[in-house]
Amino acid sequence: MIPACALCCCVGGGGASKPATVQVAQSDNTGFAAPVRYGYRVVKAYPHSMSAYTQGLLWHDGFLYEGTGVQGLSALRKVDLETGKAVEERKLDPEYFGEGIALLGNKIYQLTWQSGVCLVYDAATLKQVSQFKYPGEGWGLTTDGKMLYMSDGSNIIYIVDPADFSRKGEIRVRSDKQIMRYINELEWVEGEIWANVYTTDAVIRIDPATGQVVGLIDLGGLLPAGDRTPDTDVLNGIAYDPATKRVWVTGKNWSKLFEIEIVEK
Repeated sequence: MIPACALCCCVGGGGASKPATVQVAQSDNTGFAAPVRYGYRVVKAYPHSMSAYTQGLLWHDGFLYEGTGVQGLSALRKVDLETGKAVEERKLDPEYFGEGIALLGNKIYQLTWQSGVCLVYDAATLKQVSQFKYPGEGWGLTTDGKMLYMSDGSNIIYIVDPADFSRKGEIRVRSDKQIMRYINELEWVEGEIWANVYTTDAVIRIDPATGQVVGLIDLGGLLPAGDRTPDTDVLNGIAYDPATKRVWVTGKNWSKLFEIEIVEK
């Protein structure tokens, strides 16, 4: 199981307007095996904008795409990996608190936190082409290439039709002993959904067929103490390149983005 202490640690501070601790509810014995535990090795560190309150991250065609939050500061950014600078940026209307992003086909989908609106952009130009409404909050978003997968801060990941944003199913995430809550940023990695657990240094690996947490990646200590400021907030943001198998992670208002290798403990 994932111990409560691993899920209730609060990393950094400032700027967060979501709950400060992770709530973990006990579940009935599921028969699931305990998740495999992983550490990490830093392959390379890259600069990251400290003004970017990272809510969503993905890799496409040689660039990072980043969705950022905070009312009045939210944006969709196309970012050069080596410099960390935005080569193109689309600011959201001040009413929106930007959240997770996903690329499907030639469109980028971006959630908003409490507005119940998904903004849809042309991936080539970052111009908004449409939008959809949805119930509840929007947190993380990813895709398997056909459907969208959306989190709302609970233990549920919704399966969403990209054509009209209707919900076609749901995945209830749990480990061998616990229902997992505060599931945040999502990334589809080799048939699994990887997810940040909000306010923690944990990334969980989820089997989308069952909702089982099959792996726990402990990213504690990733951002060195010397790189932290009063504005440094929590770990958030996972990007994956299926062509090269590279994984990048960062956090809200972090000064660095890291390419990492996952190492089994």
